[in-house]
Amino acid sequence: MTKIVLGIESSCDETACALVNDRREVLASVVWSQYDEHRRFGGVVPEIAARAHLEKCDVLIQECMNQAGIKFSDLSGVAVAAGPGLIGGVLVGVMSAKAIAFCHNLPFIAVNHLEGHALTAMLTNDVEFPYLLLLTSGGHCQLLEVMGVGKYKKLGATIDDSAGEAFDKVAKMLDIGYPGGPNLEKRAVLGNPKAFQLPIPMKGRDNCDFSFSGLKTAVRVIVDKQSKITETFQNDMCASFQYAVVEQMRDRLNHAIRLFKKDFPNAKDLVVGGGVAANTAVRQMLEDVAQKHQMNFSAPPVRLCTDNGVMIAWAGLQRLNAGLTDAFDFKARPRWPLEELAQKDK
Repeated sequence: MTKIVLGIESSCDETACALVNDRREVLASVVWSQYDEHRRFGGVVPEIAARAHLEKCDVLIQECMNQAGIKFSDLSGVAVAAGPGLIGGVLVGVMSAKAIAFCHNLPFIAVNHLEGHALTAMLTNDVEFPYLLLLTSGGHCQLLEVMGVGKYKKLGATIDDSAGEAFDKVAKMLDIGYPGGPNLEKRAVLGNPKAFQLPIPMKGRDNCDFSFSGLKTAVRVIVDKQSKITETFQNDMCASFQYAVVEQMRDRLNHAIRLFKKDFPNAKDLVVGGGVAANTAVRQMLEDVAQKHQMNFSAPPVRLCTDNGVMIAWAGLQRLNAGLTDAFDFKARPRWPLEELAQKDK
């Protein structure tokens, strides 16, 4: 019998639901973005996000079920992004998932949002465990060895800001609008990446960690010295900043691959996940690095890099197949490192 899992995502500023089956088919997927609600503030406001999730979550769940033409009794389980994330929004998703699972006597599956990103490539690409993952988003930037469902080894992570956060804050400095990351990428195409000699933090370090705070500060110093912020200046700074981010990632990734190949000499897959994975320059760098090291590069479609219900449903299905379900007393978590997930699943 085909298994079908409902996935609910509400950890930041997208309310999303999806239905995925064990034939790797997406039966339905709906995403409602809160861009308009947060645009005038220049970033996500947690209280506004939580209220928007509360307003939309049940409506989108029903829309998703209607799209697929199935009933709740047809489900094999209900999965939800139970953390990490903005706790108000996470609570909305968790309580909705618990209610459905309880009323219809279904397994409840608390999915780590990061695991959702980590496993997406296995739905969309021919990827096998183990693989090396660059997980880069608005809240995270990590390099991980992915050895199985719930089995992760962190090689390195940001010591301060995430890449996505740095993109958004630099975009705000330059006043190029919200959402910052996508707007910065569009403007970077029009600029000169060598216009400003920005630092490339952590380059050459004997570890796999990232740092973006100093790079962001370097941009601020240059911006504050400008008497007038012209369109040309904005474009050139966007290009120069993006270049510095990509080159830091290239350096960190080259080091991580050397460590990964020591652990798994026959592994060949390099995977990217998270919202920043939608950035074209980041993807091109990853393709170049994979080719250099004779690895296969895999990236989910752009629509599955940003937050979505498909990744939660898919990760929930993998956890359900592994017997990793959760009790109804599971508590939503604003912080939830993947390393803790691995310990829990032992």
